[in-house]
Amino acid sequence: MSLSRRQVAAAAVTSIPLAFAAAQTAQAGGHRRPRSLYIAGDSTAAQKYADAAPETGWGMALPFFLSGDLGVANHAVNGRSSKSFVDEGRLDVVLGAIRPGDFLLIQFAHNDEKDEDPTRYTEPWTTYQRYLRMYVDGARARGARPVLATPVERRRFDAEGDAVPSHGEYPAAMRALARREGVALLDAQALSLALWQRLGAEGTKAYFNWTATEQDNTHFNPPGAIAVARLVTRELLRGRVLAHRDVRRLDEEIPESWISWPDPATA
Repeated sequence: MSLSRRQVAAAAVTSIPLAFAAAQTAQAGGHRRPRSLYIAGDSTAAQKYADAAPETGWGMALPFFLSGDLGVANHAVNGRSSKSFVDEGRLDVVLGAIRPGDFLLIQFAHNDEKDEDPTRYTEPWTTYQRYLRMYVDGARARGARPVLATPVERRRFDAEGDAVPSHGEYPAAMRALARREGVALLDAQALSLALWQRLGAEGTKAYFNWTATEQDNTHFNPPGAIAVARLVTRELLRGRVLAHRDVRRLDEEIPESWISWPDPATA
């Protein structure tokens, strides 16, 4: 069901982490307006709340690796595809807030793949690319820089213990669009698959939301979210989307205790 514009705006405001709020405070103090990195995506990146702990979106850990004058506005929401995010008015909210010099990191595919659900499904080489282009064009029209991020990989291993891809043609379709449109590409799918391969089938359990009652091979726990956020930051630096002054702590241990899950009733 589509949200009203007021509901979407309220949800977007509550999704903005403390780092972004601090950036807004600095602006009010008369300093140069800090830049913001907006995230449009799904549950793998989204802010989680106390009722979902220890599930952790990688966007929750991203501020730990960015300098104080680069805030994170995390608009990623559970269950959304590139299509449903637009249809619910969530892209409009992002584009209404984004400013010249900001960044828009776009990561979808997990829910675009659900061909049984017409409200979310997109076909990789047609509708998926068409929706992604709306994010790219919208950011560019407002002087912001779009970054296409292939979806992080699920925890899947074959009988030989090799990490196997799970996203079909979607990563390839995004890579092709990035080349054609001249958009920065963050290949999180390839990078995370390589990380899971290094960690192995048993080692990766410590990075996903495996608990006494759940074996979740899609969503992360705090160590997994921190690892993916570090991977994302390093790749943004390597691809010259961010400069060295924009990042911090890339080689430091980040305590799991830094992750917090707000009470949804007070968010």
